[in-house]
Amino acid sequence: MPAFHQIRMSPRRITLTILLLLLILILVGCLPASGRYHDLKPAGFFSGIWHGWLAPLSLILQLFNANVRIYEAYNTGWWYDFGFYIAIISGFGGLSLVRKNRDN
Repeated sequence: MPAFHQIRMSPRRITLTILLLLLILILVGCLPASGRYHDLKPAGFFSGIWHGWLAPLSLILQLFNANVRIYEAYNTGWWYDFGFYIAIISGFGGLSLVRKNRDN
């Protein structure tokens, strides 16, 4: 019968793991369609930025929970969209507005 070795984690690794789990829990509480916003209190510009940064996490969680959405339905309109779009562009770096020429 094989012997099971005890996994030893350093205090630093335990602390980092706990901090990472807490960060994930905090981020999940701020996802779109969490019930925080409604007709009388719509999501604004800064919420759009935050939801844009959390869009990849929202997309993954949407596969497991139908209540999670990438985009907040109760929003202020153009300003929310503008904040969301700014975060998508700047947060991921996929679209570069200024390209550098590389000399090979």
